[in-house]
Amino acid sequence: MVTFDARQAGTPAAAWDAGIGGLPEFDLGRFAGLLVVAAHPDDETLGAGGAIRAMAASGRPVHVVVATGGAPDGDRATIATRRTELHAALRVLAPEARVTAWDHPDAATGAHRDELRADLEALVAGTPRDWLVLAPWAGDGHHDHRVVGELVAEVAADRATAAYPIWMWHWAAPDDERVPWPRLVRVAGDAGAKREALDRYVSQTAGEDPLLRPELLAHFLRDQDVLAVDALPGAYFDALYARRDDPWGFETRWYERRKRDLTLASLPAERYATGLELGCSIGVLTDGLADRVDDLLAVDISEAALDRARARVGDRARFARHDLRDGIPGGSFDVVVVSEVGYYLTRDPLRRLLARVRDALTRDGVIVACHWRHPVRDYPLTGDEVHAELRALDLAPIASHVERDLLIDVVGRDPRSVAERAGLA
Repeated sequence: MVTFDARQAGTPAAAWDAGIGGLPEFDLGRFAGLLVVAAHPDDETLGAGGAIRAMAASGRPVHVVVATGGAPDGDRATIATRRTELHAALRVLAPEARVTAWDHPDAATGAHRDELRADLEALVAGTPRDWLVLAPWAGDGHHDHRVVGELVAEVAADRATAAYPIWMWHWAAPDDERVPWPRLVRVAGDAGAKREALDRYVSQTAGEDPLLRPELLAHFLRDQDVLAVDALPGAYFDALYARRDDPWGFETRWYERRKRDLTLASLPAERYATGLELGCSIGVLTDGLADRVDDLLAVDISEAALDRARARVGDRARFARHDLRDGIPGGSFDVVVVSEVGYYLTRDPLRRLLARVRDALTRDGVIVACHWRHPVRDYPLTGDEVHAELRALDLAPIASHVERDLLIDVVGRDPRSVAERAGLA
């Protein structure tokens, strides 16, 4: 549980410069519109003002929804003031934006979680599926930010989402293990427009004792927003391959060779007509799969990894760059291999991915998954958590291999064993 005092000096903005400057860029261009959900008026400008401005400047629609009036005591005059400031700020950032302001109680969203969830479910259901959904980062240390962030993640589990931290910059330091550095990305913004928009929040920034003090505002007067995305970004893997050709020792470690043999031996059929490998890396497992699959498609988020995989496997497989947050490539598959990749996603995108994999299976298709069991600080999930989600699918368990170091599970539409399929049992 994070506790902090907003009126005390926090971590200076300059302390974050080096880390923020090295973050990968996040491409808003793949989204047709932007839905920003905020807990209070001003959160949208502080945490997502750059994204709002960029989307509006490109001519794409923006919808900003604020859950509370921003007055913990429910004072109607304060709520009216902050609502006026909200509209004034958005006229600076996105004059054509749609603005929705709700009246859920400030500082008590947890006690009214069901009502807020119902409103958010209706909101997301009415938002086009090709929009990006932004919400407060649930780890931000503020009660309302946590509740709103958690609820948006739940109701938008089948959408592209990202989260914006606000108070983290105040209470945390760059070396704090709670900072989700591997998932942080930058969105190019307009510092001048953000400053002008924040100036509209006079009730929060002016007076003798403002809540948003200059030292806090300095965190947001940059030419970018910082978002926590729902998976490790491609740049994370590009950096790994830039440092080493084989970051995990696939080619050299006995552990990896043995694990690869176990994975291939777990496939219940000798041959498959069509196959998909998610996260093929440098193609070492792909090389073995290509001997068993007539038409194998292998995808990865890193072009550097794909270049090495193509050189290794040649035309025995097809390769494509693909972000797993976008689902899976079209088509149906007899076998889908999910090896050492599921824990790079957060839980909701993983569930969404696995559901799409299930739906793409042929009548007797199977999913083969293999993951490392020991925790890795950078990874959003553990291997055990990934396999728990796999086992929760409405598919039959076919094989399972459990060691202290790894898990291998095979699930599919046809519940028969290998011997039963061959007529031996």
